[in-house]
Amino acid sequence: MPRFQPEPPYRHGTPAGTAVILVNLGTPEAPTAPALRRYLKQFLSDPRVVEIPKALWWLILNGIILNIRPKKSAAKYASVWTDEGSPLRVHTERQAKLLKGLLGERGHRVEVTWAMRYGQPSVGAVLDRLKAAGHRRILIVPMYPQYAASTTATVVDEAARWLLQTRNQPEMRFLRNYHDDAGYLAALEVSVRRHWQQVGPLADGDRLLMSFHGLPRRSLDLGDPYFCECHKTGRLLAERLGLRDDQYQICFQSRFGKAEWLQPYTAPTLHAWGQAGVRRVDVICPGFSADCLETLEEIAQEGRDDFLAAGGKEYHYIPALNEAPDWIAALGDLVERHLGGWETKAEDNPQALARSLDEARKFGAAT
Repeated sequence: MPRFQPEPPYRHGTPAGTAVILVNLGTPEAPTAPALRRYLKQFLSDPRVVEIPKALWWLILNGIILNIRPKKSAAKYASVWTDEGSPLRVHTERQAKLLKGLLGERGHRVEVTWAMRYGQPSVGAVLDRLKAAGHRRILIVPMYPQYAASTTATVVDEAARWLLQTRNQPEMRFLRNYHDDAGYLAALEVSVRRHWQQVGPLADGDRLLMSFHGLPRRSLDLGDPYFCECHKTGRLLAERLGLRDDQYQICFQSRFGKAEWLQPYTAPTLHAWGQAGVRRVDVICPGFSADCLETLEEIAQEGRDDFLAAGGKEYHYIPALNEAPDWIAALGDLVERHLGGWETKAEDNPQALARSLDEARKFGAAT
């Protein structure tokens, strides 16, 4: 077996292209048990996602989880699936199209596309396509505001695996995080204030809950910055909104297994608030750049049911940033900064390209 993948045909004198890839977590191809089994097997087999000894985890994953969870997860996905497909896929694709248009309006000649870390289109397949199209500068943008080894780092891992198999590697950059970026925070603030304009501001005793995806508590002990970056996002957003400490709470959702995860947990907090007489709760998920199963089913549906069943009276889920103009503008600013130093605006000098082609032909190049 060759170590490197075959190189695509190369034409001398072709200008180098620049591309941006938005990468999100992933989604099954359909809300069915077989599709969920394939997706969950890939996702839960990543050693950064589950840090359990490989042999033990293989037995648990293949002997128990993949025989039980796909059917349950498929029903949850079916409850949020749209005519266009998975919400996460739909929003990520739209974000890429809007970002490409915005960067074009700002004078940049760049390709903007998207990939999924787990599922399709894969990071490797998208990189293959961009390389074949002549893009020799690639910026990868993991769409996770807060860095975690189990999210952002897995994207870098996957790109690195592709690079290990590539003879003629493109120049590559990564956006690490944007948890305290002013544009991202401003977009979140606009989202909350727009919601309050529609349903009214919080009254005394009402709460804003900021729910982030959970991680095992052990990740914090081992040095993962995710917990701290979530708290910084929450604190800065609360300051922008002028909230007192007793008016908001940062929580963590999507706990899996029996081990301790980052606390406080979202579901028990909502239940306790309902029992304690909190009348209204507004919930936002700042760690998700696009709505998905975890926001639309777990928070918008299950969270509402838990809070109201416990005695709460009014519950609102504030959608993720998705295609909000403020967010697309902020994303454009982030990408522009990380493209710095790459020539994406000025047209390549045709005379210089012609000279380069002539020189290549002198040394035997066919094209």
